[in-house]
Amino acid sequence: MSIPCTHFISSENSSLENGILMGASSPISPPIPAAVLTQDELKKIAAYKAVEYVESNMVIGLGTGSTAKHAVDRIGELLLQGKLKSIIGIPTSKKTHEQALSLGIPLSDLNSYPVVDLAIDGADEVDPSLNLVKGRGGSLLREKMVEGACKKFIVIVDESKLVDHLGGSGFAIPVEIVPFCWKFTAAGLMKLFDDIGCRAELRTCPEKNGKPFVTDNGNYIVNLYFQHDIGDLKAASDAILRLPGVVEHGMFLDMATTVIVAGELGVTIKNK
Repeated sequence: MSIPCTHFISSENSSLENGILMGASSPISPPIPAAVLTQDELKKIAAYKAVEYVESNMVIGLGTGSTAKHAVDRIGELLLQGKLKSIIGIPTSKKTHEQALSLGIPLSDLNSYPVVDLAIDGADEVDPSLNLVKGRGGSLLREKMVEGACKKFIVIVDESKLVDHLGGSGFAIPVEIVPFCWKFTAAGLMKLFDDIGCRAELRTCPEKNGKPFVTDNGNYIVNLYFQHDIGDLKAASDAILRLPGVVEHGMFLDMATTVIVAGELGVTIKNK
């Protein structure tokens, strides 16, 4: 399902909410050339489309990252306008928690709401089977907990995040590990994938003189870079999780129910 973008970028004051819905799939006359959308504009388009799935009285998983931020902003805006009511948000990070509070979104957690109606979040990679890489922002554990508890998980991305296979972008697949003997754990992760070539690097913070990045849960993250296709993702997932010292990894397998992709030619909705 694709919806052309030319109608919602015609002016700065165009409503994203209306433009996405009103675009004609087959214009009678050639569309007027429009300015090239930035990556952030594409993220915002996908986020606004995802929020259309949100209804009053829902418990909503609130994702983390630059794309999910747009969705949280939109939910807050609709609450303020009275178009959404009685929403409960469950944030996936401290950063999202702070953002949601600033917008007046009522918050809770999985202890109080173990079943989540809907979660909206971004992704770092999406493969053709809608498997995901997430967590390059460092929030993969809480994201997986919340999004694993939801009835419907909507993923919002721009088209640059589509890959042939996980790890195919050349960027990292993150693994959250305990700080204790982290080098031992990193070496074990590399050894698991000797046959396809794997490099493991501790994520650090350049702005903190190269100190280790610490997650909201007090853990470290090791970034895995693969030279070749991982192959059997479920087998790889099981092997990583069995390794002592590993808390969770950033492969979200068979979790997304809908992926909304915004590109220069329109919005594509992929469903499981």
